[in-house]
Amino acid sequence: MTSKERMMLALNLEKPDRLPVTTMDLMPYWRKTEMNNLGVVECYKALGLDASYFAPNPCYWPYDAAFSSEDWKVNVSSAKKDGEISLSYSFKTPKGTLTMKQAQNDITTWVTEHLIKNEEDIELLKYRPNASFDKKLFEKMYDELGDAGILRTGGFGFQEGCWQDACEMYGVENMIMATYDNPEWVHEFLGILLDQKLEFIENNFAGLKVDLVLTGGGASSNTVISPKIHEEFCLPYDLKMNKAIQKIGHKVVYHTCGGMTKILDLIMKNACDASESLSKNTIGGDVEDPSVVKNKFSGKVCMIGGFDQIQLLPNGTEEEITKEVERLFNGFGLDGGYIMMTSDHFFDCPREKLEFYAKAARSYAY
Repeated sequence: MTSKERMMLALNLEKPDRLPVTTMDLMPYWRKTEMNNLGVVECYKALGLDASYFAPNPCYWPYDAAFSSEDWKVNVSSAKKDGEISLSYSFKTPKGTLTMKQAQNDITTWVTEHLIKNEEDIELLKYRPNASFDKKLFEKMYDELGDAGILRTGGFGFQEGCWQDACEMYGVENMIMATYDNPEWVHEFLGILLDQKLEFIENNFAGLKVDLVLTGGGASSNTVISPKIHEEFCLPYDLKMNKAIQKIGHKVVYHTCGGMTKILDLIMKNACDASESLSKNTIGGDVEDPSVVKNKFSGKVCMIGGFDQIQLLPNGTEEEITKEVERLFNGFGLDGGYIMMTSDHFFDCPREKLEFYAKAARSYAY
């Protein structure tokens, strides 16, 4: 089988020729330091992995100066110090101005000042214009990928899921407190984000060359919020997004890079085709016993992830990596419907450790 056939069969809850094995992505920093800037698809092939190629999406487009409109005028300034770049944004609308700040280095980007500071600020978000995928770029990437794996992408906004997006804009602690202090406002906020995301889905996903669409986010995991908060403030919005994407003909993977064992039933209710990241407690999750997840998801939701990319992958011996691959296959993958994957991004890992990981997983045939 080709890698694409193998991974698509797993997404369809079937058994391919062997266990599919991949990483969530191969970050530019890692490819620069370990693979001499080799392209993503070429890296996957060189490592012996099935490719998980992530196509660019408009997550950050609303914060680009080129994203200005008559009612959403963007201004960006930057300053560099000690290898880090500070970015200051302002968004002028007819009824006021929003500001935010980010910082970035060679590895990643993070928020240093939230976009939404007061409850009334969400009204200004309504002036934010929507975005469009570059479908020609998707076609180019899809063709470049060929049969080497699957092409993934996300949706519109700062992050894919409405709750995750709101947490990035307002702060996760602030959002949690607001669910108690002013739940009506939280629903209004999430509703504004949902309307924009649904508009983006309707205008962009038809005919798009992509295999899997990412929704959700780590802030929806049960190590960040309670199952009760998830049920009221994540599930209704996740469900509408997932169904809108599926109606157009694409599969959805719901991402919870944190604890998930207490919200397995809720994840199933959001209609996703697949669930990731099956994270262990060593990387902030709570999936210590794969059977807890498998007993719920097997034959219903494809399982993706499980491999500790922070502690084990870069630091483990070949024997330890091989033993963990065996544990995950026996725990999640015996009946098919499983793609072994790192639970999230990694930035530092010797190339040979990924080769051990890929080789071990490829040995498990169905």
